[in-house]
Amino acid sequence: MRAFRAVAAVLLSAVVLAGCGPSGSGGGDARPGGSAEPVTSTATSTNTGAGPAASPAHGTSPAHGTSPAPGASPSTGTPTGPSAVPAPGDTLVRVTRSGGFAGETHTLVVKGDGSWTRLDGKARPEGTGKLSEQELAALRTALRDADFARLLRIATGGPKIYDGFFYAFAHGGYEVAGEQGSLPPALERVAQALPPFTAR
Repeated sequence: MRAFRAVAAVLLSAVVLAGCGPSGSGGGDARPGGSAEPVTSTATSTNTGAGPAASPAHGTSPAHGTSPAPGASPSTGTPTGPSAVPAPGDTLVRVTRSGGFAGETHTLVVKGDGSWTRLDGKARPEGTGKLSEQELAALRTALRDADFARLLRIATGGPKIYDGFFYAFAHGGYEVAGEQGSLPPALERVAQALPPFTAR
């Protein structure tokens, strides 16, 4: 009987130890054995792969690239920034002037070669011409000095000029605007270097 009890105790101890062994190793297998760590490393490698794939996708959208950028800054620039020299047939600057005593709207579009077109309020051509080399050089200098990337998008704070004009400039991927009395001196110089807004 004692021998039977001793054998039973040994068997019971063996079962208990065997039960603890698998469960402990089972818990260990669940973590280091395969499912936890490989999944983590797989996810990491997937994310690493997705990172480079995502960057080109964002890079393909220049409008956001920006960004500035402002400033990507959207305001920090694009490949066709103010410092870039446009091709002869590309637009160098586009300026719309509206208001005044007559309340008229006229737009000037100046190309890279100095040729320009004047449009009326309905965007119909009403005049064309070409700047001389000196006039084109003066306009380019005024545009460069204005540094459109750093200008406020809407110029404010100047004195109110009744029957004054409102100007909207587009150059090198940037658009700035303001009333006649609020334009910074740099933009006033750009306006002065443009062809006439009306027929003389």
